[in-house]
Amino acid sequence: QVQLVESGGGLVQAGGSLRLSCAASGMTNSIRVMGWFRQAPGKPRELVATITRTGSTTYADSVKGRFTISRDKAKNTVYLQMTSLTPEDTANYLCAAAVRTPGEYDAWGQGTLVTVSS
Repeated sequence: QVQLVESGGGLVQAGGSLRLSCAASGMTNSIRVMGWFRQAPGKPRELVATITRTGSTTYADSVKGRFTISRDKAKNTVYLQMTSLTPEDTANYLCAAAVRTPGEYDAWGQGTLVTVSS
């Protein structure tokens, strides 16, 4: 099993930056893909960014050029660097791990809230 714990959320003004962290524990060697999702009130959950075991990354169009996903293998931690934040980025951000199948996320964190004020 894999356990995930997010941190780094908070309140930031529009135009500001935040870095989210997702610390993984347990059977981390079994993780194929790590993803950051977000969910705003009344909106469906959105896949924001992913990073594979080999380091390949993908981004949602809404965050391309502003967000960067990265990882520190030694720390079993994945990061989401967010810049040029807008109020539309306000959401609960969750990290997830795909173990059995790359597109199917088996483990989820509790989330960390990001609020962007205008």
